[in-house]
Amino acid sequence: MPDIPIDLLTERPEDGPAIDKLHERAFGPGRFARTAFRLREGVPPRLDLSFVARVGSMIVGSNRLTPIAIGGHPALLLGPLTVEPAFRSRGIGMALLQTSLEAAAADGHRLVILVGDEPYYGRIGFRRVPVGQVTLPGPVDPQRLLVKELAEGAFHGVAGMARGR
Repeated sequence: MPDIPIDLLTERPEDGPAIDKLHERAFGPGRFARTAFRLREGVPPRLDLSFVARVGSMIVGSNRLTPIAIGGHPALLLGPLTVEPAFRSRGIGMALLQTSLEAAAADGHRLVILVGDEPYYGRIGFRRVPVGQVTLPGPVDPQRLLVKELAEGAFHGVAGMARGR
């Protein structure tokens, strides 16, 4: 496939239906039962920290950041990160992640967690949460619960149940 210009832009309210369809194609109906989805339930993502990748008017990728709390500490939940299959392996996912994380850090956020693959997310500084330090409202493979500090030491002393805020 030839190189196509891809624009990374903040998510707009009107992007929601297209992003929902992208999530449906990528994750199927089982996505609603996933623990990370349950944590985001009823809590809108921060549109100013969430980004879409566009080719013209078509959304080909999306990443969202949603405000949560871990114990009494504010944090962000990353995801879902989604890229259309035809546009994968072009660096779009990493570009979306980096853009969201930079926006979050610039806005004063200190901590981001996600449920995902450490080999992928570890490339941009995510690491495993020590087992039992953070709990989610449902089952999660502890090897897939990851954290990234946007400010040095931000995860020190953070523990407890994660919930939407």
